Amino acid sequence: MTAKVLQSVGIHSIVCANSEELMVQLSQGAGALLLVEEVVSGTGMRPLAEYVASQPTWSDIPILLLTRSGADSLDVQRAVEHLGNVTLVERPVRTIALITATRSAVRARERQYQVRDADKRKDEFLATLAHELRNPLAPIRTSMGILKHLHPDSGQVTRVRNVVDRQVTHLTRLVDDLLDVARITSGKVMLKKGRITLQSVINHAVEISGSAMESKQHRLDVQQPDAPHVLDADHARLVQSVANLLVNAAKFTPAGGYIVLRADVAGPVVTFRVRDNGIGLEAPSLAKIFDLFAQTPVPGEAPTGLGIGLSLARQFAEMHGGTLHAFSEGLGKGSEFVLAMPVVLEGEQPESPAPLADASPAGNAKKILVVDDNVDAANTLEALLGMDGFAVTTAYDGLAAVAAVAAGRPDVVVMDIGMPGMNGYDAARLIRQQPGNEKIVLIALTGWGQSTDKNRASLAGFDHHLVKPVDYDRLMSCLAG
Repeated sequence: MTAKVLQSVGIHSIVCANSEELMVQLSQGAGALLLVEEVVSGTGMRPLAEYVASQPTWSDIPILLLTRSGADSLDVQRAVEHLGNVTLVERPVRTIALITATRSAVRARERQYQVRDADKRKDEFLATLAHELRNPLAPIRTSMGILKHLHPDSGQVTRVRNVVDRQVTHLTRLVDDLLDVARITSGKVMLKKGRITLQSVINHAVEISGSAMESKQHRLDVQQPDAPHVLDADHARLVQSVANLLVNAAKFTPAGGYIVLRADVAGPVVTFRVRDNGIGLEAPSLAKIFDLFAQTPVPGEAPTGLGIGLSLARQFAEMHGGTLHAFSEGLGKGSEFVLAMPVVLEGEQPESPAPLADASPAGNAKKILVVDDNVDAANTLEALLGMDGFAVTTAYDGLAAVAAVAAGRPDVVVMDIGMPGMNGYDAARLIRQQPGNEKIVLIALTGWGQSTDKNRASLAGFDHHLVKPVDYDRLMSCLAG
């Protein structure tokens, strides 16, 4: 009867005879759910409560619950507590009241769908933005490498080059943080765990935060165990988390401050403590500081940064089964951030580092083809590789790359992906299909750096996937190998 009433005003509904049918229909998507009180009695509510708890962040399905007239029952109270977005409608209900409540629920659900679609477009925008930002960063970094070759003994050039390199590194980290936000919100971040050393994590994090420390002349005191410890963790994400804590401490500590990074191991848990004598935090800020895009004002300074670093650090900690908390006694009394992760492999010994590959032109690579529709990026990389003794040619689109390989058969092709006409994936496939090209090393050098992009590159025939702006040492290692 309810279905007929709703149909009369253009609201389509599906009647479910039992809980099993209800869960099948919910899995296919629903605008709202109308239940009677008797359905949620006893254990009948359990599968529905599990469904509500497992909803994605954008979803909060509206539930209209028709209740018995009179006093609230225990079942109704449990439904309100466990089913989230519940509206109680007391029976007997007037037809117009039922129609109005249903329309309101469906309208609220449509808003949720709009939020979902907006989030998807935002993630796509962030990925595209990161790609577009990386393209101009690539020739800037490569040009600095050329200056290093041309003027190795010039102190003035070295100072300018170091400034540009620090700023490019900082901008690259901001771009990477934006991408990480998009990946986490869309559930695309997967940890790549492996056996790593605590020492390597600390060294890399200190290196990343070095420019932030130096710019404000802070003194960093690193305290760590004397014995080596092996961790089962994602090296990049753990380093990123600790580095974000150090950069945050540097940012909110006045010039000439004192910052301590202390690492302790107790059983399977490694704890990183970052303490500073900076501006400190009020109690309300302690509760909000890990929110995405949260900004904590610095007295006398304009807001800087994106408000992403601490949120990412906490989410990476939780993905490892750990925690991240902040402590402060108040304004002007400094802060302490405590990152704890159960990732220590007790009794394991670190492996001896593999010898570094010879990164000189005497390695395997002799002839290199550089392919990029960004002419500046292609030409600067050509010049830099030429200074290192390689024979380099260039092409500026996918079709030209295929033709150049057929004409000259290089040892290595360093190729962009997002090119007009024929993209890098299609060009790589055609190159691999040509007889005799099996031994050519294909290196993707692109602004697209998500895991799906790396998988697509591998399937297309690329041997390596590097992200712009490229770390030149990594590129040289690929060429030497």
